[in-house]
Amino acid sequence: MTRRARARLLLLWGAFLVVHVVTAALGWVYPSQPMGDVVLVYEPWASAALSGGAVVGVTDTWVYPQLALVPMLAAGLLSTPLVGVLGASTAYLLAWAALMTVLDTVAFATLLGRSPAAPRRAAAWFWTGALLLLGPVGLYRIDAVTVPVVVLAAAWLVSRPALAAALLAVGAWIKIWPGAVLLAAVVAGRARLRMLSAALMVTAGVIATLLLLGAREEVFGFLAEQTGRGLQIEAVAATPFLWMAARGDARIEYSFDILTFQVAAPGADVVAALLTPLMAVVVVGLTVLGLSRARRGASMARLLPPLALALVTALIVTNKVGSPQFQTWLIAPVVLWIVFDRRRAGLPAAMVLGLCLLTWLVYPIGYDALLQAWPLAVVVLSLRNALLIVLLVVAVRAILRAPASRPTPIQE
Repeated sequence: MTRRARARLLLLWGAFLVVHVVTAALGWVYPSQPMGDVVLVYEPWASAALSGGAVVGVTDTWVYPQLALVPMLAAGLLSTPLVGVLGASTAYLLAWAALMTVLDTVAFATLLGRSPAAPRRAAAWFWTGALLLLGPVGLYRIDAVTVPVVVLAAAWLVSRPALAAALLAVGAWIKIWPGAVLLAAVVAGRARLRMLSAALMVTAGVIATLLLLGAREEVFGFLAEQTGRGLQIEAVAATPFLWMAARGDARIEYSFDILTFQVAAPGADVVAALLTPLMAVVVVGLTVLGLSRARRGASMARLLPPLALALVTALIVTNKVGSPQFQTWLIAPVVLWIVFDRRRAGLPAAMVLGLCLLTWLVYPIGYDALLQAWPLAVVVLSLRNALLIVLLVVAVRAILRAPASRPTPIQE
């Protein structure tokens, strides 16, 4: 490696680490408690499990897949030596930020390697910029754990497809969305049977462990918890109701059951009930479209990245929840796109950076105004949600434009 190349790499690493420190520190400064979930929800869950109390996902039905508890427990164990000096909440926050930084660093190092090519450097800069623009919510949420997991899997999809699939399955047992990337990889990749086998082995192992620990209906309880939710104010489908709230024709209410703000308006419950089946229809439709392109000979490099991004974006657009941390889901598919097909990744990368910035303006910067349905705050959120729909269209268009060779059967 030349001296200039080493300098570029050191600059990239420095920027990545500085952004993590700055982002973690800003969580203590910004309004609207961007670190609230960590200390108000994760820390009590971890403390209860570590002290012999309730174990969410095992003894109690939980909103998350069960492996989400692992990083929460890890942060609890890491914070233990600091509790006497800093207090439980501060110690847990510092441990969480340190844990997220370590996980990101491992994935970042794998993405770059010792002598990274230009596409991998570009992907690394994109990841750094996205985290900076999104702000503390990109670190202080359980979703932050899944980003490095999926980036690691993306780095190994070609060279180690079974391991990549296993990692994606682990990610899906933390938050469901990595399963969309796994689905795209199975559709667009070549080692389909190996990837499916690895993912099924992980899933079987998780379920068997949960059953041995005493879980029964709790194993898939997170699915029931999601279907019973109302329409959260930041969801794409909630946008018209927010404008109704701005005119005084709807209300924004807090749900103490799921700890989030939802819209209360005529038709809101109907829309919320329709979104889950709509999500299933859209995911099936995108999968069929991807299979069609794959059967016509579309290459993995041209098909996998937009298909992964389309599936992940669809999970956000058709979701009854619109939490700001959902934007972290978009980072890994775009990293994958830049690595596989840098020349065509510019537009989706720029759009995701814009989404991160708009989301930061919504939460935490303008969240108090949004809760009061101030028109300017509603405008910003409406722009964010509209851009999500456009991103989905851009990804679908890229799937359709993936060049197809003569029809050939799918091969293992």
